[in-house]
Amino acid sequence: MDLEKLTISQASADLKNKKYSSKELVEETFNNISKEDSKVGAFISLRKEKALLEAKLADEKINSGSSNSLCGIPMGLKDNLCLEGEVATAGSKILASYEAPYSSTVVKKLKGVGAVVVGKTNMDEFAMGSSTENSAFQKTKNPRDLDCVPGGSSGGSAASVSASMVLGSLGSDTGGSIRQPAAFCGVVGFKPTYGAVSRFGLMAMASSLDQIGPFAKTAVDAEIIFDSLIGKDDLDSTSSNFSNSKPTESEVKKIKIGVPKEYFAGGLDSKVEKEIGLALEKFKTNGFEIKEISLPHSKYALSCYYIIMPAEVSANLARLDGVRYPGIKNLRDKAATLAEVYSLTKGEGFGPEVKRRILLGTFVLSSGYYDAYYSKAQKVRNLITQDFEKAFNEVDMVFAPTTPTPAFKFGEKTEDPLQMYLSDIFTIPANLAGLPAISLPTREFAKGDLPVGFQLIGPKFKDYGVLGLSRWYEGN
Repeated sequence: MDLEKLTISQASADLKNKKYSSKELVEETFNNISKEDSKVGAFISLRKEKALLEAKLADEKINSGSSNSLCGIPMGLKDNLCLEGEVATAGSKILASYEAPYSSTVVKKLKGVGAVVVGKTNMDEFAMGSSTENSAFQKTKNPRDLDCVPGGSSGGSAASVSASMVLGSLGSDTGGSIRQPAAFCGVVGFKPTYGAVSRFGLMAMASSLDQIGPFAKTAVDAEIIFDSLIGKDDLDSTSSNFSNSKPTESEVKKIKIGVPKEYFAGGLDSKVEKEIGLALEKFKTNGFEIKEISLPHSKYALSCYYIIMPAEVSANLARLDGVRYPGIKNLRDKAATLAEVYSLTKGEGFGPEVKRRILLGTFVLSSGYYDAYYSKAQKVRNLITQDFEKAFNEVDMVFAPTTPTPAFKFGEKTEDPLQMYLSDIFTIPANLAGLPAISLPTREFAKGDLPVGFQLIGPKFKDYGVLGLSRWYEGN
């Protein structure tokens, strides 16, 4: 088998046709990981013995004729997703010895259909970052150019698929953390509608923005993974049921595409601008109606996000105090008071970016500043949502760049957090409005040629419309 060319849909057909077994596929996967991951650093931890046992069970399922398209397929998990009995670090020293006592709903669903979990992927600490340089354990490299970052915070998940170490993986997207690394690594990354996929068992960063979604080599594969994740979950009150009817090819061809003028008003890298223009031209020349639209409040999205997100971060990470979770071993022995336990745990356990966001969030929620900052940001968030609602009265889908630049070099933006934050300028609006959005490579890119991605953003719960148009783009 040629893992570089192998997709989930092809591997699923091969497994059903007995071309090879899941056990053989998983063994080959680990062989490739042993070759590639010493260079890339996509995985924090691997579970070979357990994965081979899962592959054996998957083969039994396939042989019985009761399998679905993910059965026997090797998958990676971002390390902020809980897997019962295994360490879940969220890329942070503060959870370096934390073993999850339960599995997240998405993990249960993957295992329920027979997918094989190969290991946990590297990430920016608590999903805070756009380059995976904020991991407490290692720096993941971009398989397309090892001198460049893979994006973040789900950099390990994107890199693992880009380097064909797995056929698919899961990440989380709070402000672009699936789509941005997908664009940098030349793979497909899909952020579903907020609530379409249960967040139970995902270590919360910003609860009103976080969403779990898939990385894959193709939109077809991303849809296969998404099919297995969706649905209402009693353990997540924000999860929803929605119709999973998929558009026909003729319905997809009638989709009207909106191009927001604010996203093309300057600031795009010349290569990105050229590639995005060619992708849009493909839709035009194939008969899709293209209309310029306006999303006037999107220029405030970045500022709005970096008030709301840190506020939720400061609340969510307050639980990591060295008492209820293990923290760093032996730190408690050094503390004489409870205050010292808190101080030592957070001081030594959290990295600089996490501390920065906690402090910012605590500030904007403090007395006298809540109304001045947080309350205003929530009002702007509503205006951004209304912009999209108005746009979707005129068009069916929004076309936009994923990132302003291709992947950048290591260290290029670490000294200037604002420059790093600008990497997510085009992805954040979809999170603020809770919309489904996908990043697709504009074309196939050779190794060494840095990829460029574009976004398709749809109305709430029109996830299959987004995926349907993505499938069309790939097939034409």
